[in-house]
Amino acid sequence: MHKNIAVLAGDGIGPEIITEAIKVLEAVAKKYHHSFTYEHALMGAVAIDETGNPLPDKTLEICKSSDAILFGAIGDPKYDNDPNAKVRPEQGLLALRKAFNLFCNVRPVTIYDSLIDSSPLKRNRIEGVDLVIYRELTGGIYFGEKKEMNDKGVASDLCTYSKEEILSVAHLAFKAAGKRKNKLTLVDKANVLASSRLWRSVVTDLHSSEYKDVELDFLFVDNAAMQMVLNPAQFDVILTGNLFGDIISDEASVIGGSIGLLASASIGDRYAMFEPIHGSFPQGKGKGIANPTATILSAAMMLDHFDMVDEANAIRDAVQKTIDNNVGTPDIYPDKNSTTSDVGSYISDIISQ
Repeated sequence: MHKNIAVLAGDGIGPEIITEAIKVLEAVAKKYHHSFTYEHALMGAVAIDETGNPLPDKTLEICKSSDAILFGAIGDPKYDNDPNAKVRPEQGLLALRKAFNLFCNVRPVTIYDSLIDSSPLKRNRIEGVDLVIYRELTGGIYFGEKKEMNDKGVASDLCTYSKEEILSVAHLAFKAAGKRKNKLTLVDKANVLASSRLWRSVVTDLHSSEYKDVELDFLFVDNAAMQMVLNPAQFDVILTGNLFGDIISDEASVIGGSIGLLASASIGDRYAMFEPIHGSFPQGKGKGIANPTATILSAAMMLDHFDMVDEANAIRDAVQKTIDNNVGTPDIYPDKNSTTSDVGSYISDIISQ
């Protein structure tokens, strides 16, 4: 099978971790007799520096002609630390999600037994954790009307959701729950926010009409944040909006010991993008200390999207063996000296053998 992949390495450590993901994909292609074509394009700070636009038209065209998008990281201190910057790297990512209607972000949280003691949480709180977060990605406060009246010291962001936007992601979350433990938790703030009350109404009606076999419960986002620390094993599938999902998924990411281990997929009706959940880590750029595992596991999710399930599982198995063999970057093994490239090569070699 042949697939065309748009590669957006982005900023900071993005090019380094993308290089390792492609290395692993090439090992998969050779072993399973596939071929992948990679077309690289600019997005983020590197795109602003070269074109003035965080998402150039050429990048959009390359993505449109591809079977999937593999993305690295975005962000640069020279924009992050400048409150007066009119164009920011993150605008490119938001624009890409909107342009391709990537309305659902899927973030699995996996715990590796050999890394449990690396977690900031106690062993008895995280053993058995296996959850996935379904976050609405193209609506809500990030995309609402914005007003900035800095001369008056006033600013606002409008949070708007439609029934259709909620239904799109809720269907996917319920279906995922039906294939797992049949439990879905809606995280909202319905005691305060009108948009959250719409979420609760739409999800409740959908549950009663189409997904009665799935257990549905509700948590206010502040309680959900606390429960993610106190008892994360209670969760199976979490469904939530854009802002709450952004926060809750980053909180969940530290349970496993490193944000550098967690992959994600952003899914639309036609297009899909796969990326690690971490940022561009500019302090680590060029030092060979960035963990490529999350990007490699994102590539595995991309293979799932291609219905290459055995191939995707081969990557996951290789990652498991790599971690079990204590091979990893300093974020998970501070006393080890494995580089970004070492980890990618180790995983590739396991697949090849």
